[in-house]
Amino acid sequence: MTSFTAGHYGFFGICGGSEGIRPRPNPFATAIYPVKGCFGSILAPSVSYASPELFKNFIRVLCNANTSEGFRPGKDVSLPEVYLPFGKLRPPGLGQPPNNRPIRAFFVGGARGNIRKILFEHWKEKDNEVLIYERLPIGKNYTKLMGQSKFCLCPSGYEVASPRAVEAIHAGCVPVMISDNYSLSFNDVLDWSQIAVQIPVAKIPEIKNILEGISRDKYLKMQERGIRVQRHFVLNRPASPFDNIHMILHSVWLRRLNFELPVPHWFV
Repeated sequence: MTSFTAGHYGFFGICGGSEGIRPRPNPFATAIYPVKGCFGSILAPSVSYASPELFKNFIRVLCNANTSEGFRPGKDVSLPEVYLPFGKLRPPGLGQPPNNRPIRAFFVGGARGNIRKILFEHWKEKDNEVLIYERLPIGKNYTKLMGQSKFCLCPSGYEVASPRAVEAIHAGCVPVMISDNYSLSFNDVLDWSQIAVQIPVAKIPEIKNILEGISRDKYLKMQERGIRVQRHFVLNRPASPFDNIHMILHSVWLRRLNFELPVPHWFV
C-alpha cells in the first residue's frame, strides 16, 4: 500500500512517514490520504507494522487506543467513538436535571469481551439501583434511561473504546469508565477525573459502593462539567471552533509540534 501511494504521490515517504494522513475509525481501515508537506501522519497499524521504517514517525488516530496493543499516548491520538442517529449529527437531548435522575447507574449491551462478562456475572438484573441489562427490556427507551441515570457504565467490549462515553456526556450522565489500558480522548486538555469515574476491572464487584461513596456535591460538579464539555464531542457541518473535528486536529497538532524529525534533504 505504501509503495502504491508513493508511486502516485511523489512526496509520500519523503519526510520519513510524516506526511500521510489516515483516520482509523475501525480496525479494518485501508485507505491512505496523502497530504503534501511534512505535517504529520494518521495511519492504521496494518500499514504501520508493514513499514517499520516509517512507523516511528507516524501519528496514528485510533478509536481503539489500547496501550497494550501498541498505542503510544504521547505520539498517537485517541479518537472518540461518536454514535450518530441516522441523518443526524448528534444524539437526541433527553437528559433530565440532576434532581430527576432516580437511577444510580445504567448499562445495556451485549456480552462482548471479558470485562462485560465479569460485569454481568456480578450485576446483570440483580439490583434495583444499578440497572445492568444484556438486552433492553421491552417498552424501555435506551436514551431516556441514560437521561434518567446519574452514572452510565462504559465497560470495554471486544475493543477498549466504546461510544457510550460520548453518549453519556450528551445525556448529562456521568461516565463510569471500566477498562484496562484505555487512553482516553483529548486527555491533553480534558481532565477526565473531573467529568468521569474510572473503575478498574478488578473492582467491578464494588461498583455500587464506589458510586455511593461519591458525595452529592462532587456528583453535581462532575455532571455540570460533563455538560460543559459536550461541545467537544459534537460534529458540525461545517466544523465549528472547539467541536470534535477541531479537538482531533488540535491533538494531532500538539504531537506534531513535539516531533523533532530529520530536516528533509531539500532544506539542507
